[in-house]
Amino acid sequence: MKICLRFLFAVALMLAVQAGPQTASAADNSANSPSPGVSAQYDGAHVYLAPADMDPFVKSFIATFGGQAAAPATTTVTPTPSSASFVALRTPVGPLSVLAFTTPIPYPFGSERVGYLVKDLDTAVAAAVAAGATVLVAPFADPIGRDAIVQWPGGVTMQFYWHDVPPSAPPPATIPEYRVYVSRERADALVDSFLRFSKGAIISDERAAPGIEIGRPGESFRRVRIASDFGRLTALVTDGHLPFPFGRETYGYQVSDLAATLAKAMAAGATVLVEPFKTDDREAAMIQFPGGYIAEIHMVLRP
Repeated sequence: MKICLRFLFAVALMLAVQAGPQTASAADNSANSPSPGVSAQYDGAHVYLAPADMDPFVKSFIATFGGQAAAPATTTVTPTPSSASFVALRTPVGPLSVLAFTTPIPYPFGSERVGYLVKDLDTAVAAAVAAGATVLVAPFADPIGRDAIVQWPGGVTMQFYWHDVPPSAPPPATIPEYRVYVSRERADALVDSFLRFSKGAIISDERAAPGIEIGRPGESFRRVRIASDFGRLTALVTDGHLPFPFGRETYGYQVSDLAATLAKAMAAGATVLVEPFKTDDREAAMIQFPGGYIAEIHMVLRP
């Protein structure tokens, strides 16, 4: 039986909050139209791993941040034939959908590294297209809802999903930061398009953010932070001259004690790739978990 990734994720989170009826209505992308998003606790990272790395990664991530993992399940998460082991993680720093394919991964799955729950899939896809997105995978049905994949200007790719029985989960202790790297030429188009779609707001648009945040101390770059019903998105606008591992992380996780978190991560098999550094409003580091998943971890610096 074909089981959707989102079905398993919903089971892991225990289902039941209203997300609105599914219709095929056209999108009203005006300033007065409602936000298509539900809430940040339903929007999390997609982590792709080799099968042998699934268990070490899950144990390491939970040991670092806390939380719980659902039992692994073998499933089909694409509209075309494929098979993957799937584990849903619910943690204080946000949810993750962890996938280990045992078949070749159908295009373009794997390019999307975030999943967003929407109130109405058809309306959300139409609104995204009206705002400048391209549909990479048209909406497809699954046993408990529907899914689609869209791409924004600058190549930012994400999945939308919707459930027949809406999920219910408490918010995380801190909202994770979806981090996207974009060229200078496409940055404004990305920001404008995503704001039109999400009905979000720019929290900050720093034209001379400290270059140490992208591995280039002594220089500066543009950083745009956006908040919406989908959570937080940070666009890092660069020329692409990025030392490893910058640009390889897709999420930033906020913690209350960076040193303690890094100690837990290393004890659980993770590697610190970038030692802690201070910037305008945070102290941050980069780590790599077993299996290769790279994440930024930061602690907010209080004035």
